[in-house]
Amino acid sequence: MSLQENSADDIKLIQTAFDKGINYFDTADLYQNGENEILLGKAVKSFRDQIIIGTKVGNKLRENGEGWDWNPSKRYIIKAVEYSLKRLQTDYIDLYQLHGGTIDDPIDETIDAFETLIEQGKIRHYGISSIRPNVIRSYVQRSNITSVMMQYSLLDRRPEESCLELLLENNISVLARGTLAKGLLAGKSIKEYLDHSVLEVEQNLEKLKDVSNDNLSLKEAAIQFVLKHSAISSSVIGIRTKKQLLDCLETLKSPLFSDVTYQKLLNTISIHRYKNHR
Repeated sequence: MSLQENSADDIKLIQTAFDKGINYFDTADLYQNGENEILLGKAVKSFRDQIIIGTKVGNKLRENGEGWDWNPSKRYIIKAVEYSLKRLQTDYIDLYQLHGGTIDDPIDETIDAFETLIEQGKIRHYGISSIRPNVIRSYVQRSNITSVMMQYSLLDRRPEESCLELLLENNISVLARGTLAKGLLAGKSIKEYLDHSVLEVEQNLEKLKDVSNDNLSLKEAAIQFVLKHSAISSSVIGIRTKKQLLDCLETLKSPLFSDVTYQKLLNTISIHRYKNHR
């Protein structure tokens, strides 16, 4: 999603990520009106069988190009996958995710669409991208989802209230997005975040810096914090430049923080609750 242009530089960046050991690449049919899938397809063509591609469905672009409409119907999903397969230059998608979802959706119909695509060999697994507890619970109870993509970071620990343990208990992987909280945990200018005011964000960042290890930057601590939870399979981080990529990869080489530091981080920022979709 972070890559905005279908350029040679972006293709090289994706290939560099692969060369450095990254094996999961996440996109969506919505990103840049499908151009993001085309970009990824070109970039990974020579090593397609060595990686996991995740893409998403459910947001139907309007014909006039102005916005999109939510469509989780079986008919639409069965049709949309064909376009994604073509753009990605592949004959299967490793992980096909519902790009959102509400409790009012025809959930059983949506599940049937994904199960049909598995039977046809067009996808290998399916999941949802959602932060809504009521939606997540419904799919856990009624489907064979492999994963849930949800926002989780030191500044947004709402998943800890119930979702992470629920998914862990049911052997469903969590793909964490927003690990760096829109760059706030990586040194970007301080701004409002969720229901945190600018002042609260500033205060929280100072607290976290105090707790972080002397040998670990806040960004490194933020990534390690997310990956420390047993429910998390991957931290999906957006990059725009080679420097950002290499900086994130350095985290894998950093000394792991101790359980004591982890507990301190857990106790530094309070856990908020989801206000809606409970």
